[in-house]
Amino acid sequence: MRTVAIDTVSVLPTADTKGWLLLDKDIQLELDGAVQNLYNFKYDKAEKQFRSLRRRYPHHPMPYFLLGLSTWWKIMPTNFDSKQYDKLFFAYMDTANTYSERLIKADPHNYEAYFFLSAANGFDARLNAERHNWRKATVSSKRALTSLQKSSEANGLSPEFLFGEALFNYYAVWIPDNYPLLKPVLLFFPKGNKQLGLSQLRTVANTGFYTSVESKVFLMKLLHNDEHQTAAAMPIARDLALRYPDNGYFARFYSLLCFDQADFTECERISRDIITKINAGLPGYEASSGRYASYFLGYLMQYKYRDLAKAKDYYQRCIVFAESNNETSGGFYLFANANLARMADHDRDAPAARRYYEVLADKADHKSDQYKEAKTWLKKNS
Repeated sequence: MRTVAIDTVSVLPTADTKGWLLLDKDIQLELDGAVQNLYNFKYDKAEKQFRSLRRRYPHHPMPYFLLGLSTWWKIMPTNFDSKQYDKLFFAYMDTANTYSERLIKADPHNYEAYFFLSAANGFDARLNAERHNWRKATVSSKRALTSLQKSSEANGLSPEFLFGEALFNYYAVWIPDNYPLLKPVLLFFPKGNKQLGLSQLRTVANTGFYTSVESKVFLMKLLHNDEHQTAAAMPIARDLALRYPDNGYFARFYSLLCFDQADFTECERISRDIITKINAGLPGYEASSGRYASYFLGYLMQYKYRDLAKAKDYYQRCIVFAESNNETSGGFYLFANANLARMADHDRDAPAARRYYEVLADKADHKSDQYKEAKTWLKKNS
């Protein structure tokens, strides 16, 4: 099996690039503001321009894909907890697929159409995987990979075409370990290469237009979550958070990395800003972001400022955010309960301590120190 590599050869001579919107510099100039608005969570402004594009190109997949991408970023801040936008998202991506297939039928060398077919199916597969709709995720994954192989012949024309290949190279290695049910999808495709995938993502992040931000998002997450290179992820997270100050997802990820790297001044600034924007009802500022920010502020109140009253208040708010979003299986929810339990025990408030320790005994992993601490306290104070 071969490894997917960058195709440095120019696109096949049989390809006619006339009418390819991906390569149209005037379209890029026109949509620059819309792309900025999309990632800054100014959905209405972005979608107004995408709909304008749709009116002029009603049979091209690009406007439908961009509208689907805007819908995707309404789902992202919720940690995929909300299904409010699922039907609309799938409808946009299905429409993008339909018009891509029509373009390919008219011209089998329309690699731009293969790009949108791969991208739309890829996003479709990811949401279906999040929803544990494994059959649909498998079908969409196969379609995405088949189209990706076709569109890769145009990699030399634009970094946009390289985006899918970069993700394939990384996730072809990652998927078998994390989504074993999707492993059979990869059997008849080339072998991946994680380091090549990361290198390609950096290329697209630095040179792409439509796919630049998505590349940065994947690069940031992969470096922190999977490669355990938080210091390398930090400048990407900082750039996204500062460039798009109203993107709650970028803000909370940046605050997480600041906390992890002990940059508590910046962590506090971002966390306070998140809480302010949640209170103001800004779009994309959801309970997930509140859970992050309130935990960080609780920790800082407890250990930096020694203000235990404020620490308790923020930890309790963290718990409320987590419970409202059904994010109670670990992480900040358990840490907040643990810290509140210890403070209550220190204050000799046994009923409160019991309440928080019972949560830990119920929710924490039985091998964790939190579970053992809770069981020990409950036994001692039975």
